[in-house]
Amino acid sequence: MHFKRPLAEAFGTFWLVFGGCGSAVLAAAFPHLGIGFAGVSLAFGLTVLTMAYAVGPVSGCHLNPAVTVGLATAGRFPWKEAPVYIVAQVIGGALAALALLQLMDAKPGFDVTVSGLAANGFDAGSPSGFGMMPVFATEVLATFFFVLIILGATAQRAHGALAPLAIGLCLTLIHLVTIPVSNTSVNPARSTGPALMVGGMALHQLWLFWVAPIVGAIAAGVVGRVLYSDDE
Repeated sequence: MHFKRPLAEAFGTFWLVFGGCGSAVLAAAFPHLGIGFAGVSLAFGLTVLTMAYAVGPVSGCHLNPAVTVGLATAGRFPWKEAPVYIVAQVIGGALAALALLQLMDAKPGFDVTVSGLAANGFDAGSPSGFGMMPVFATEVLATFFFVLIILGATAQRAHGALAPLAIGLCLTLIHLVTIPVSNTSVNPARSTGPALMVGGMALHQLWLFWVAPIVGAIAAGVVGRVLYSDDE
């Protein structure tokens, strides 16, 4: 594997976490700026949309361990390359969260344990107090459809130039629905970065935001093999 591919994944995942989580802790936290959670949802979608054009030609623009696993399950990506991609994605997400933490530390009165850097969680970690099982089910379902839409949008019969738009809008829609539930993960790398910086409950609950998206991605990969078998 050429080093440029995991490097592209690290850069892309950095942008996703910095842009998406950054919009939550820097802009949505200030009501007079007016972006709200709808603006945060759009920000996450825009990070994927823009990076799909920037690094898609290099690495395929996974930016997400669940996407990598889903594509491998569907036969669209070699399993042997998945660990390198996943490590690069986690590093990119962690560096973005570190950059956000350093930026927010410059703000008077900032407390990372209160802000949370848009960390994901359940029970007390959920924005609306959702328990573990509803959060788990939501993350599985949302990731399933996210990966399935990626498989469909990038199938040979699809309009490839429009794939980034479909994928970015899908991620926006997922955030519009699930931010109140879990702060929206569907991406273990996106969850890992803030959890490492915040620690405590966010780190203790991180396991769910690895297991649930991976389960949903594998299910989507299996279904995708059937739906898009003519494209293989």
